[in-house]
Amino acid sequence: MAITQAMCTSFKVALLDGEMDFSSDTSQTFKIALYTSSATLSAATTAYSTNNEVSGTNYTAGGNTLTISAAPASSGTTAFLDFADTTWTDATITARGALIYKSGGSNPAVAVLDFGGDKTSTAGDFTVQFPAADATNAIVRIATP
Repeated sequence: MAITQAMCTSFKVALLDGEMDFSSDTSQTFKIALYTSSATLSAATTAYSTNNEVSGTNYTAGGNTLTISAAPASSGTTAFLDFADTTWTDATITARGALIYKSGGSNPAVAVLDFGGDKTSTAGDFTVQFPAADATNAIVRIATP
C-alpha cells in the first residue's frame, strides 16, 4: 500500500469536460478525507472511498468540507487556487495522507496528499495546513512544463 501525492488524472479530464467549477458554481462542495498508511492513493485514484479511511474520536467518514480561500487566479503561465486550512477539533487521529474530492454524485477525486509519514493527534487538533496561494506553492495548480 502506498500514498503518492498527485493531481488525479480523472480530475484533469473533469476540468476539460467542464465538470469542475471552483468559482462560479457555489453548489459544488469540495471535501478532504484522511487515510491510514494502508491506503492506496495516487494519480490513478478516481473517487472518494471509505477503504482505509481513518477512524477516531471527532472524525466523521467523508472528512471535512473545504473552503476555497483563494479563487482561481494566474501568475505567468500557471493557474492556481487554494483552500483554507481545515481542522478536526479535539480529535484522536492517525493519518498518512488525504484525498481532496468533489462531494456529490460519484464523489470525483481532485488530488492526493502525502503527509510523508503518519501524523497523529491525541485529544487535540488535527490540522491540514495548505501552502501559500501562489503559482509555485498552491495545492491546486496547472502549469506548463
